[in-house]
Amino acid sequence: MTSTAPTTAPGVSRLTALWTLAGLVLLTVNLRAAITGVAPVLGDLQDSLKLSGVEVSMLTTLPVLCLGVFASIAPVLARRIGAEAAIAVALVLITAGIVLRVVPAQVTLFGGTVLAGAGIAMGNVLMPAVIKRAFPRKVGSLTGLAMMLMAGSGAIAAGLAVPLDDTGGWRLALAVWAVPSLIAALVWSPLALRARRERHLSADTGERTPATRPAAEGTLLRSPLAWYVAGFMGLASLMFYVLMSWLPQIMRDHGFAAGEAGVMVSMMMLIGIPLGFATPVAAARMRHQSALVIGMAAVMVLGIGGLIVAPSAGWLWVVFLGLGTGSAFPLAFTLLNLRSPSPMIAARLSGMAQTAGYLLAGAGPLAVGLLHDLTGGWTISLGLLFVLIVPEVILGVLASRPGYVRPSTTPESELEQLIESESLIPLQEPAPTR
Repeated sequence: MTSTAPTTAPGVSRLTALWTLAGLVLLTVNLRAAITGVAPVLGDLQDSLKLSGVEVSMLTTLPVLCLGVFASIAPVLARRIGAEAAIAVALVLITAGIVLRVVPAQVTLFGGTVLAGAGIAMGNVLMPAVIKRAFPRKVGSLTGLAMMLMAGSGAIAAGLAVPLDDTGGWRLALAVWAVPSLIAALVWSPLALRARRERHLSADTGERTPATRPAAEGTLLRSPLAWYVAGFMGLASLMFYVLMSWLPQIMRDHGFAAGEAGVMVSMMMLIGIPLGFATPVAAARMRHQSALVIGMAAVMVLGIGGLIVAPSAGWLWVVFLGLGTGSAFPLAFTLLNLRSPSPMIAARLSGMAQTAGYLLAGAGPLAVGLLHDLTGGWTISLGLLFVLIVPEVILGVLASRPGYVRPSTTPESELEQLIESESLIPLQEPAPTR
């Protein structure tokens, strides 16, 4: 029997739901383009701004570090001004950062990168909480849509960077992405104003709505399940950013032309687009997601192992790497909601997992590059990635077990009341009738 529960949260009008959905679409479109559009024009940036090799390495590592450093700010800001307003602020930061980067100076390039990275970090953290609160019966499908749009926009930004650079220079290639982020900020502004009115109204009447109800007390830092989710997200992100940063150079050093090596990275990202939708939908329909984790690990073993022993078959290994990275991160993102009993806990878990995860991921490209410089080849660096698959799959299986993250001081009875009071869904979406 199918569920007859509404797909949106109680008390949300159809117009508001559609506007929020449009806002979510625009938000996700802006959570990768400002990062992936930089790497293809690094050569022109280096020549134009006289960047050293160390500065170029820092420029590629800085966005990922920002995703970790600023992720913890998002839940705090959301509690103070509301999630909608915090998302609007995040999009304004992304827009300001992109505009600042096109000023031809090193300080503005790095300063704009930090601003854009901070905005992307906040958007990453708050998106799962908004999906869980506004569309509690569509967590899997909307998370899948978000992952697909993030992967697609990232691939488009990387693909358009060089043609835009050839047309109007690196400044045009970077500046063009300020347009969708500004549009998204304008769309979220009325949602923020509406949420603010609701908060004031509920404060005047004394009614405790989801927008005003305080989050469960206690820390998530003592929750093993929270750390399993954070560790799995960190290692999944590390694999993706290392490969995105170094795969072109790895393939060039093994005899592939520069243009072909660049297309390989785009192919790896394109493979992740359909998986970005399919993985969260499948995960939300499963009580235990360990099968997805094991499948992801298997293709990563084939992809990385293949690069080590037979790099000449590069295109085959790129397909396996696309399958692995394209499913691992969407699964980790989906677990933020599946392991959270409420939107408020989802925001807190998202902030914790992405802070720890992206700080770990940010060290990956730097460590792999250092190992390459020390050894003069890629075997040891790829061997490190191969070994890291083991803790990734262990943490993923542990994070996939049914259950909810619980703040350390929240008794079981209070957790049950929290779940019931927010009209939350079961651990998985209802399966369709056969």
